[in-house]
Amino acid sequence: MKINIRKLKLDDAPVIAQLIDNHRITDNLRDGIPSPYSEKDAIGFIERNEDSPTFAITAEDELVGVIGLTIQQNIHRKNAEIGYWIGESFWGKGIVSEAVKLICEYGFENIDIVRIYAGVFENNIASRKVLEKNGFHKDCIIKGGLIKNDILQDEHLYSLNKSK
Repeated sequence: MKINIRKLKLDDAPVIAQLIDNHRITDNLRDGIPSPYSEKDAIGFIERNEDSPTFAITAEDELVGVIGLTIQQNIHRKNAEIGYWIGESFWGKGIVSEAVKLICEYGFENIDIVRIYAGVFENNIASRKVLEKNGFHKDCIIKGGLIKNDILQDEHLYSLNKSK
């Protein structure tokens, strides 16, 4: 299966809205994602991220999710946080693993960063495996580091450093 990442387009809004309007996805993402998630929400997201390294994940040219890097500031300016999600019907097919590989290559080659990191909810074992498969190292577990749906959880912190 051919996996790729590409810039988001306004035409992607209906598919993004349809895919992410799923609590099994949003339960593993930060708060602030509307529910229900509308096409208008997707348009706003695309417009806000027009100039950022945020991309559509495609499988055989079909949009299946979103992946991005958030460049940090100040003393953390050489770091980027990775975030991603994929539609539930595409889980377990290796798509996210390949997309993470692609965006890490993109980030290290095109952005002035030396480290990419992710904080993962303790119960999101699939996401932890994706990062480990891509060479991310578990730096630590922050006990009680986050709360989602009123449940206190540990946060698993992963990072990948640029090869010298």
